[in-house]
Amino acid sequence: MKPTSSATSRLEADLKLLGSRAYDVASWAAAPLQRYHAVAPFLKGVQAGLMQRLHAWALVPLTLWPFSITDLMAACLDILEKGRPLGRQLGLIIELLPETPDEKTCRTVAEHEWQVQKGVYENLVKTQAKFAQAELALRANDRLQADWERIKESFDIQRHQDHKGVIRRTMGAERNMRPSFPVSLGRSGEAFRLAFDAFCLRWNLYGMQHDEPLLLKLAVNLTPHGTMILIPSFWSLDRTRDLDWDEIKKLHSLRVPGRQGSVLAKGLEERMAKAKTLQRLDAEAARKKLSGEAKHRFLCQGLGFNEETSPKRLARLRKEFSTRRPDTPAKPDGHSPPQGH
Repeated sequence: MKPTSSATSRLEADLKLLGSRAYDVASWAAAPLQRYHAVAPFLKGVQAGLMQRLHAWALVPLTLWPFSITDLMAACLDILEKGRPLGRQLGLIIELLPETPDEKTCRTVAEHEWQVQKGVYENLVKTQAKFAQAELALRANDRLQADWERIKESFDIQRHQDHKGVIRRTMGAERNMRPSFPVSLGRSGEAFRLAFDAFCLRWNLYGMQHDEPLLLKLAVNLTPHGTMILIPSFWSLDRTRDLDWDEIKKLHSLRVPGRQGSVLAKGLEERMAKAKTLQRLDAEAARKKLSGEAKHRFLCQGLGFNEETSPKRLARLRKEFSTRRPDTPAKPDGHSPPQGH
């Protein structure tokens, strides 16, 4: 399908936004976004809503993606471009995505991504001297260099370097869950991976860049599910001096839904119980065909509220614990990306 002029302008706006992001995201997101904007004007109903939701997520900073949104978008477009609807499973996947983060969150996380890409944590970690001291000692260590030379003699390291000459060890994950933990020596490159991971563990590295060791840093990173703080095993932690907890709190609090604590938890529990009672009373009032003031008096008596209670209080109670799924895709004209598009 040939894109319309309006589709082209929307694509240009998307790429301008993504062009300001880290990880060169605009270059590899361009193709699925171009396909989306070409198809979008022809989508109707549920299909349009699902793809609009996916498009909105494609504009969220990469750090917050639970999986590759653009890969999923491309897979969905493969189906739609053949004139077929998205199946139940794909629809469920997209519907289960939460609402996209607000503009402030996206902007702050995008700034954080640039710091992470550069390996710069000075705004969150205050004691850079510890890292500098350990890095100097590491680079002057003859034993490390000897180990690295043995690896180069045994493997063609250029096969494993990226365009910057960097080789990264196998990354860890939350709760030490490691999908790459099993060993399979028949797999291509497996022996090198094991040797390099052992080498990095021995010298507290996250990788090598050409012949330069990349020492682990005390790092604070956002993930789709939370905020991770990595304290390298060699680091002598001073919890009050090493980390800027105020800045970390600001970063982490972006996605915290509201205040928390025992008093608030008790209040929430009480409101949930009242909402459940109200749901039952609403059904009973409907059976009795009550309406207006009579219905309001009936509901207040059942809830133990004063009859002068505002109907708005009951409406808020219904809304807060509505049985409607909060993440149901919005109508096509009501689900625009959070970044001002």
